[in-house]
Amino acid sequence: MISEIEEYINHVYIEKKLSENTKNAYYRDLLFFYNFVKKDDVTKVTSDDIRKYINHLSDSKEKDRTIARKIVSIRTFFDFLVKNNRIHYNPCEKIETPKLKKSLPKVLNFEEVNKLLDFKPTSPIEYRNLTMLELMYSTGLRVSELVDLKINDINIDENYVRCYGKGKKERIIPLTDRATDLVKEYISFYRPSLLKGYLTDNVFLSNYGKGITRQGFFKVLKDIAKKQRIKKDFSPHTLRHSFATHLLENGADLMSIGELLGHENIKTTQIYTHLSNNKKRKDYEEYHPRNKRV
Repeated sequence: MISEIEEYINHVYIEKKLSENTKNAYYRDLLFFYNFVKKDDVTKVTSDDIRKYINHLSDSKEKDRTIARKIVSIRTFFDFLVKNNRIHYNPCEKIETPKLKKSLPKVLNFEEVNKLLDFKPTSPIEYRNLTMLELMYSTGLRVSELVDLKINDINIDENYVRCYGKGKKERIIPLTDRATDLVKEYISFYRPSLLKGYLTDNVFLSNYGKGITRQGFFKVLKDIAKKQRIKKDFSPHTLRHSFATHLLENGADLMSIGELLGHENIKTTQIYTHLSNNKKRKDYEEYHPRNKRV
């Protein structure tokens, strides 16, 4: 079964062009499943084995969202085996995925974003930090896209950034004047001092002269939020959600927002209409003169 898992992982990584992080997540999910069922012959895996595994995950207090993801990993693995005539049927076929509650993503309001970005950098590291935050909020980049940016991906003269999202799909995102100015200053005057003898084309560098990691950026964000006294608990993805929500609130259409975010389906983008509608409802209740109770 291990050889089939590795073959499948290579297939989804090369043919489906999944990201390294997604590939690793699939691999971990399937290894956990293999270690539970302990069957080397894939034809011997049954629906009962999968149900027992799901019960085991549930007993281990795994979240419904995690269980759902692991079921998807197993189902797509066996789909691959069926299509390649390794097995006759998918034992996951009649397995139900837990129904997930749709939760709205967290966002920062405009005042909180301004507060987050309202600091004067006094060192190359702080200038890098401010540039990363401004760039992420002004473009809606995923954190993986941000840390993977290369020097040639940014066009200062034309004010845009090129990135490669899920499925290695390229998209072009305009830059605000402020983001462009910060990136230009950072690359010209501060990035060289962070290289520390290394040769790399990554835009944003760590304290050790190499490309900053996703975890490194998360730590930067948490530290700055604490210094700026922002009490709301949020993640790098919150800046992406805030970017989309603020565009929608200021009149941008869903199709354009979806293209900027790299969404393949407009339904993915439609969640921001719920966020915007919530704000409209609060504004209505607070400010409408006929809504005041006597």
